[in-house]
Amino acid sequence: MSMPTSGQEVRATSGAPGAGQEKNPRPTTRTPAIIVGVVAAIVAALSIFYLLRPEPLLVQGEADATRLDIAARVDGRVKDIPVERGQNVPAGAVLVDIDNPETVAKLEQMKAAMAVAKAQNANVLAGTRVETIAARKAELDRAQAALVLAQKNFDRTSILTGQGNAPQAKLDQMTDTLHESERAVDQAKSAYEQAVNGYTKEERAIAKTSVEKADADIQSVQSIIDQLVVYAPIASQVYQRNVEPGEYVSPGVPLITLIDLADVWIHFDLREDLVKSLKVGDRFDVRIPALDDRSVTVEVKLIATKGEYASWRATRASGDFDLRTFSIRAYPVQPVPELRPGMSAYLDWRSRQ
Repeated sequence: MSMPTSGQEVRATSGAPGAGQEKNPRPTTRTPAIIVGVVAAIVAALSIFYLLRPEPLLVQGEADATRLDIAARVDGRVKDIPVERGQNVPAGAVLVDIDNPETVAKLEQMKAAMAVAKAQNANVLAGTRVETIAARKAELDRAQAALVLAQKNFDRTSILTGQGNAPQAKLDQMTDTLHESERAVDQAKSAYEQAVNGYTKEERAIAKTSVEKADADIQSVQSIIDQLVVYAPIASQVYQRNVEPGEYVSPGVPLITLIDLADVWIHFDLREDLVKSLKVGDRFDVRIPALDDRSVTVEVKLIATKGEYASWRATRASGDFDLRTFSIRAYPVQPVPELRPGMSAYLDWRSRQ
């Protein structure tokens, strides 16, 4: 067997590595293709996911609270306002002090009338004084004595006239004097009996009623004076000052606006197609941007319709029909002290549960 030459050995030895290099490049060319395929599959899957995923329906609401417009029941000039906007005030705190000197003077007048009525009532209850009774008795005695004298003069003149010793005119004069004396006795007797009997029950009732009327007048004016100082009905926060010291105010004009921070809720206005599955007592989470996007669980306590339709459109002409708007009031399940009226709230209505 012939041995290969050195040149042939060199070619055989150098040819072996060349054969190995022809097989190694195949796996290297498959790797980029696999990566591209995986990326394409991921992109396609994400595209399908985002296309098929329903779009979020963001619903925005607003925090609100019970507001109280405090007005005066009397007129006058504002004397002092001891509270500032944003100040927390307890129940019974003084909000506005109003000055009305005319009403104060009227109260003093009513008190004077009360004193007069009480004095008159006391006089009636005390009855007639002893001195008055004695004076009425003396007047009666004088009237009776004058009647006796008039009767005697009439008798004498009547005899003389019958004898022809006195004219008829003298007899007529004595007759008139006698009648006047009789009437005087009747009047004096009535005055004496009135003094003895005192005031009647009707007069006593009138005197008592006069006192009651004067007391009612005082209470009426006093109630007006009491309204000159306006107090906070509940513990709340001063939201707005509508007047300043020195201004003239009238009854019914709001002076101070208060908000009850213990009664705060989230208000939503929703179409009726969005509230069809909503009922009182449902709970869901809302986010408050003003509170660092905090999540707050609220409970629905009111679902009320708002105003009537603004307009009606034919269904066939427009391809749709008008939907009413409902007012939703949802209260935080847990107290949120930082929540203030006017803060926005939002949630994805479709995924609220």
